[in-house]
Amino acid sequence: MIKKVLVICSGGMDSITLAHMISSNPDMELKGLVCFDYGQRHSKEILYAKTCAEKLDVSFTLVPIPNLGELLKSSLTFDGQIPKGSYNQENMTSTVVPNRNAIMLSIAFGIGSSMNVDMIAIAVHGGDHFIYPDCRPEFLKTFDEMQQLALQGLSSPRLYAPYKNMSKSEIAVIAKQLDLDIVETWSCYEGGESHCGLCGTCVERKQAVNDSGVKDSTAYLN
Repeated sequence: MIKKVLVICSGGMDSITLAHMISSNPDMELKGLVCFDYGQRHSKEILYAKTCAEKLDVSFTLVPIPNLGELLKSSLTFDGQIPKGSYNQENMTSTVVPNRNAIMLSIAFGIGSSMNVDMIAIAVHGGDHFIYPDCRPEFLKTFDEMQQLALQGLSSPRLYAPYKNMSKSEIAVIAKQLDLDIVETWSCYEGGESHCGLCGTCVERKQAVNDSGVKDSTAYLN
């Protein structure tokens, strides 16, 4: 039986790779992408998610909750400077947006139930575990169980997180296998015209590309 899937897509390398992976899977049907405007300074990523939906010829749903950034304090929502360096540094905790994934997943599950899809897909990966508690396998498992109770008696999708124990380098390899040019994705937290090359997500992206041997034509300022 073919599984109908709704993907939470930020416009980043991981979620766009996931969307392409599902689209190319004969056992799955990509029904659409859902993206969130939560007041992030790197809102440029939304354009990349929309472009991905157009390329894959699926629906694109933008959920506008921009005032959320005023309530959930994080350097990603203009509360302080974006830290530089890798994600294994304690200063990266400033990039945590409290409860962000729980909020996004709750909305996506509601949309997915209304669309009668079988799965809600999210591209969290193993490299997120150190800093982001709502990317860890135990959170994902518990959230999925909670949603089965919340949607009891209704169409109840399951949570699909195939990258939850993968490294970003492994995701880069999948992108290569799918002939996806990662220049079509946006990672930088600074939200400028080009990737800064120094923030945690830029450093992680460059390292993943280097480790996997994937060609990257992304322009980095540093």
